[in-house]
Amino acid sequence: MALNVSDIGEKQLVNYILSQSKSIVADDTAITEFNDTNLISTCDMLIESKHFPKDMSYFQMGFKSVTVNVSDLAAMGAEPLGFLLSIAIPKDLAIDSFKQIIKGVIDACSYYNIPLIGGDTNEASEIIISGTALGLCDNPMMKNTARNGDLICLTGDIGMAALGFNLNGDNIYTKKSLEPYARLNEGQIIKKAGATSATDITDGLASELYEMKPDSLGFMIYEEKLEISDEFKKMSADLGLDYLDLLLHVGEDFELVFTISKDNDLDLDYRVIGEVNASDKIEITLIDGEVTEIENRGYNHYVS
Repeated sequence: MALNVSDIGEKQLVNYILSQSKSIVADDTAITEFNDTNLISTCDMLIESKHFPKDMSYFQMGFKSVTVNVSDLAAMGAEPLGFLLSIAIPKDLAIDSFKQIIKGVIDACSYYNIPLIGGDTNEASEIIISGTALGLCDNPMMKNTARNGDLICLTGDIGMAALGFNLNGDNIYTKKSLEPYARLNEGQIIKKAGATSATDITDGLASELYEMKPDSLGFMIYEEKLEISDEFKKMSADLGLDYLDLLLHVGEDFELVFTISKDNDLDLDYRVIGEVNASDKIEITLIDGEVTEIENRGYNHYVS
């Protein structure tokens, strides 16, 4: 029986593309040698019905379209160079709404100090925004180059956006889901401090850890070190949701998860959540001391 794309999901589709083009680096971005350094390039497409929460404003749509791309530059430790915007919109979209999208893009470019240098427009049945971010980096951080004994760290809280997607009103959780920010400066600091690997958390911590895991090595995460608040646990329970599932398997946090040696000199507010070991597994030690393997599951396009 013939398979459909929904039978395999986004990651396997990407793996197929990689297998057909040997010149593509399988990491957060493309890396191309350029004038004694590296050109870092990435693109991300956002579709109104798939990627924009119903309460998201047109301004926030535009801002997020820049953030998701700059977040990939952050994961490599790159300096931003330029941003390209391609946008498709319905014929009946109000001019004021279009202007708000563009204002979001322009404000985000200003915030990240990445100039808007070009793009394209087209017509579609819903809003589709595709951005391309370019950067420069001498020695980009890679995903799966962690070393045994390294610390596993986060640049900030995770799970906030995941909970926010299930809430209404104005609060820190919905704000995180509607107004995410890329950790661009943090990525550059982490790189200079000698981080051994890094990626941004878009599809959930669990999915990113599986992307990062080197052959024969493993990761141990500690629930206690994730510093999950009682409020987060209670609000999750009130919604009938598993708080660990929100933290591990949803994503959209745009924080960086990275590994670094224990004797590092990192001048940054960050959180150690575990360590790299030789177990060849990705596990979590729960509050009660139980150790369980983390499921390789996160947000996946095409799979309902």
